[in-house]
Amino acid sequence: MAWHFTAAFMIATCLMLFPRSEQSSQGEVLQQLRKQLEYPRQLDVWNNPNSDPCYTQPTSVVTVACEGNAITELKIIGDRITKPPKFSGYPVSNITLSEAFVLDSFVTTLARLPALHVVILVSLGLWGPLPDKIHRLSSLQVLDLSSNFLYGSIPPKLSAMPKLRTLTLDGNFFNGTVPDWFNLYSNLTVLRLQRNRLKGPIPASIGKATMLSELALAGNSIAGEVPQLGSLNKLEMLDLRDNELDGELPELPTALVTILLSKNSLKGEIPEQFGQLNRLQHLDLSFNFLVGKPPEKLFALPSISYLNLAANMLSGSFSTSLTCSSTLGFVDLSTNQLTGDLPVCLNVNVNNRVVKFDGNCFSDDPEHQHETKYCQQPHKGRGSNKDVGLVVTVVGVVFIVLVLSLILMASNRRSCQRVLAEQQLLQKQMQDNSTSGMSTELLVNARYISQAVKLGTQIMPMYRAFSLEELKEATKSFERSAFLGEGSIGKLYKGKLENGTLIAIRCLALHQRYSIRNLKLRLDLLAKLRHPNLVCLLGHCIDGEVDESSVKRVFLVYEYVPSGTFPSYLSGSSPEKTLNWCERLQVLMNIAKAVHFLHTGIIPGSLYNRLKPSSILLDEHLVAKLSDYGLSIITEEIYKHEAAGEGQRCVEDNGGELENLEEDVLSFGGILLEVLMGPKRHRKDLSVLSELVLSISKQEEREQVLDPIVLSTSSQDSLSMVISITVKCLSVESSARPSIEEVLWNLQYAAQVQAISDGDQRSEVSSQTC
Repeated sequence: MAWHFTAAFMIATCLMLFPRSEQSSQGEVLQQLRKQLEYPRQLDVWNNPNSDPCYTQPTSVVTVACEGNAITELKIIGDRITKPPKFSGYPVSNITLSEAFVLDSFVTTLARLPALHVVILVSLGLWGPLPDKIHRLSSLQVLDLSSNFLYGSIPPKLSAMPKLRTLTLDGNFFNGTVPDWFNLYSNLTVLRLQRNRLKGPIPASIGKATMLSELALAGNSIAGEVPQLGSLNKLEMLDLRDNELDGELPELPTALVTILLSKNSLKGEIPEQFGQLNRLQHLDLSFNFLVGKPPEKLFALPSISYLNLAANMLSGSFSTSLTCSSTLGFVDLSTNQLTGDLPVCLNVNVNNRVVKFDGNCFSDDPEHQHETKYCQQPHKGRGSNKDVGLVVTVVGVVFIVLVLSLILMASNRRSCQRVLAEQQLLQKQMQDNSTSGMSTELLVNARYISQAVKLGTQIMPMYRAFSLEELKEATKSFERSAFLGEGSIGKLYKGKLENGTLIAIRCLALHQRYSIRNLKLRLDLLAKLRHPNLVCLLGHCIDGEVDESSVKRVFLVYEYVPSGTFPSYLSGSSPEKTLNWCERLQVLMNIAKAVHFLHTGIIPGSLYNRLKPSSILLDEHLVAKLSDYGLSIITEEIYKHEAAGEGQRCVEDNGGELENLEEDVLSFGGILLEVLMGPKRHRKDLSVLSELVLSISKQEEREQVLDPIVLSTSSQDSLSMVISITVKCLSVESSARPSIEEVLWNLQYAAQVQAISDGDQRSEVSSQTC
């Protein structure tokens, strides 16, 4: 009997140790990946090699998720966002990973996690050709390798990953042709290959990938015709901008919501079928060679909000009975050959609709129109003149002969390294992929959360409408214990939904009346603002939805952020709670990223976002989130009332109030000022600026002006950079203020300088280093 007991004990012990052994093995793989990625600061959370990776707290930049004991999700978002003006396939110091990095070995290590469903490795400086062995991750559903330095052809072995649903390779240097095997995927829903160096035509087989909902190939050198895509019944977003496509426009799937085909060489007329795309919200056909009269039904599509037909060869006149959808907010017809009267619904004074029509022959606004005869003759500027074509052909032939001669003369002097680099990469220069203003890409980013984000982060709940009864139940009829406070924009309550989710409810009074439809459109636009550093808007409740005349308030339902406001972490009254310099920089970078998204995530950007320290909340992991953003989308009256009180008045002139008090960069300067000086010492007059200028160069001035904790935990160089950008943000002249993107860049650089100053402190707690 004794030996039976001993055997049973040994078997039980082995079974108990097996999961631990598997976890240990997976932990070793993660440590190996960390080493191959050259220890990015984002992976300091893996400092303890003995900890179970499945219990690592997820952040906005690093996530490890498990099912059972197996790692199924790996997300790492790096900060190697700089792109060199020219990349020839070799490592670039401080931009890519070093020469010691081998992508083939990295993928081999990654394949030791066979249960992976989601792999998101963004802005990590990965460089080299993507190896075929990537297909060893046979369970993969999401693969996002965007914003790296991958080049060569997209490996054909990717087609051997049958479960793949999202493939995102944006912002790399792939220079082959668009693969002809995407029809082999039965589950592929998102395909994004933007801003690479792809060439050749779009293969017709892509029209057989019937599950596609998003196809984005913008910013390449793709030529030929747009293939027939009519069988893609689930396609909602088509982005082929900034390529070399020609031929006529085909009929497109009726499920499309966004069509972006600008900056190509498309010709022919706009198909009448486009007037039947009832789900279409955004259409950009600008900068092509389209002719004829635009289908008038385009303007009346039930969901259309953005219509850009600028810089084509469109002609003819619109009928006086042309109608426009109530959702249409932006129309650009400029630089065409349109004639006659501008339809009433395109008058710029109608529903605050933005309409651009310069450079035509309309009878309206003659100062900015051509004479009628200009639009009645063939346009010679589009290459239709045969004599011009002949001259261009002759000059082109001479130029080609000259270039070939120079190439033959120089070929013997080229080095082997240069030849290999030219075989791997095209010589086309990488275009600047930064976004600003009201570009069409911004609207796409606002309206569409990438499928990789949906599957990869799993932190964004679905937006929905709440009933007033639900909110009353969550707050026990808005009893006093649920009341959190009241500001200039309304009361704030804490509630708990039936499923246990904690929520914050903002009761917003409407000083301006809207129809129910108009209000819902505005709320829908606000709901598109999803970012890891924004307090998540979960839904809304319109009080009085049955009777439009009685709608006086709306409830906005947000996630509840538990750890309080940013200023409470700046005070020295609780030393264990007070943030050091590196932690403050991290909060500032998080909020700058959020503001940058607000400025560029929708059209028009949300520019007035009530930025102040008390609007910054910290979650249980001290991740900063901005609250009370974007409310100007619902009503501008809020800000008229705030301007009369303190509101967002961050800086005040002795002789009077500065203009544009709500301007976000100025307000962000006020936040920087409070971070530097502390909430108690922070003053709101311009004399602070002169003290700050002195504090850049004089140590004794710093000690008098700045927060002692800032002085004791920061390096002089890092601190000087933040002081300098603060002074710029608080400039009286708005033209002298930097963009929020420039502010973010300076903060990131200051954090890097601080990390270098601190030295290698990997053995210490990660929060102590930048």
